[in-house]
Amino acid sequence: MKKKSKDLFLEQLIQDVHEDFEKRQRERKPFEAQWKLNNNFYNGEQYISVNKLQDLEEIGKMYYWQHREVFNHISPIIDSRLSKLCLTRPEMEVLPASSDEDDKKVAKLSQNILRNVYEKLSLDKVINKATHWSEICGTSFYKISWNACGGKVVYDKEGKKVFEGEVEICALSPFEIYPDSPYRENVEECESIIQAKLYSTQEIKRIWGVDVKAQELSMSFFGSKFSEKVDNSALVIERYEAPTKDFPDGRLVCVCADSLLFDGPLPFVNLADGKRGFPFVRQTAVSSVGSFWGTSVIEKLIPIQRSYNAVKNRKHELINRLSMGVMIVEDGSVDVEDLEQNGLEPGKIIVYKQGANAPKFLSEISLPQAFSEEEESLIKEFSNISGVTDILTNEFSSKNLSGSAIELLLESDSTKIQTSIDEIKIAIKNVAKMILRLYKQFAVMPRLLRAGKNNENVVYWKNSDLALDDIEFLPDSTATSSLSSKREAALKLLSSGALKDENGRISDEVRSKILELFGISNL
Repeated sequence: MKKKSKDLFLEQLIQDVHEDFEKRQRERKPFEAQWKLNNNFYNGEQYISVNKLQDLEEIGKMYYWQHREVFNHISPIIDSRLSKLCLTRPEMEVLPASSDEDDKKVAKLSQNILRNVYEKLSLDKVINKATHWSEICGTSFYKISWNACGGKVVYDKEGKKVFEGEVEICALSPFEIYPDSPYRENVEECESIIQAKLYSTQEIKRIWGVDVKAQELSMSFFGSKFSEKVDNSALVIERYEAPTKDFPDGRLVCVCADSLLFDGPLPFVNLADGKRGFPFVRQTAVSSVGSFWGTSVIEKLIPIQRSYNAVKNRKHELINRLSMGVMIVEDGSVDVEDLEQNGLEPGKIIVYKQGANAPKFLSEISLPQAFSEEEESLIKEFSNISGVTDILTNEFSSKNLSGSAIELLLESDSTKIQTSIDEIKIAIKNVAKMILRLYKQFAVMPRLLRAGKNNENVVYWKNSDLALDDIEFLPDSTATSSLSSKREAALKLLSSGALKDENGRISDEVRSKILELFGISNL
């Protein structure tokens, strides 16, 4: 009887997760349609719209002869924004809780741990991937978890290995994440979050120890639909629930088809004051008030891109009429079918009916100045809305400007994307906090850390050496400055003597940093 009751409970739990997932899919569909439309425009598929059912459909031609070329300005704009945003790599400065030497050591250790993780996990690539997603869709996520099979082997006997464990960070697209409501303004406000991800059946067996069958999946991704077994895979639904009275440590339920993979408390103590929370950090291109999902600049550029394509194509159609001509013929006077198929090649003899009017070209066609004016206006709109200006090709290039003036123009250009830069900084800051909190939870055994310029300093540490509650993370205010401006500032500081110590000498550490800034650290 107890077994039957337990089976009924599990069946009900699995059904509840699936129903909850389907509800969230319906609620997210309008946002998802916009993400797919953004990506299509980015990739040059621009004769597409969203219908009333929130599905993508192709916009057909009104006439067979219409030009439908794509003059893609969105792709280079996003690429330019990405190249600027990729310069945003604020270093985390861990501040000591007080001026006490022990607090200073704790802060320095924490900062070295963050730098070590940054290099070891190649976080540059992860941040670039997340930024790419947020620029196209408006939102991306970082998942910060603990890999018990990561790090060095600390025990190996009779084929059984024990690892020290390591932090794991990956960038997620918004297509994987389903909040309990699309109108939460951040992750912290959500009562639960679902991550739906495709895993191979072998990976599901390795992670959860459950055998599942490959699923026949019909999924829509960026407007491309497929219905097939994908690499022997199945969809895993992970529902993370915030702590409640009934579940003080929160709850994680993992379901795949009709199998329950896991049901237990949230695994990570990753919030302040030793609380458990969701392992996700959200990053947006531009945050949207009253919405969980951010906004991409592509959404604002799509109407301009449609207008630009229309102007250019109508202009080319008119140029074709001017170059090929529009002929007027009297009904029945010439072989119209021959003219349509072969046109007027040089030397062609046109035979027309005796007594009829001779064919002639329509001479009133001309290229209006309004086409060029509208084209230039739309190009300016691209620049104004996106915040991307090409200093080398705009109106300033014809003027004799000093280096300082050009630097000011570049700085002004960067301020147009400052909102996106700030969003990246906030996300990286929250990722850094979670990293240290996971080490605080899981790094119970002494670990080796090499620090210093050439890893000359060796430190052994464990979780008890970290004090997280009194640590603040401050992004480097110069993180977005250009390399040339940093070098110029360093030279000014050197000439002013501000980098010298009380004995009038420059320390080895300062000298090393200056050489590194100029790319000659080997000297």
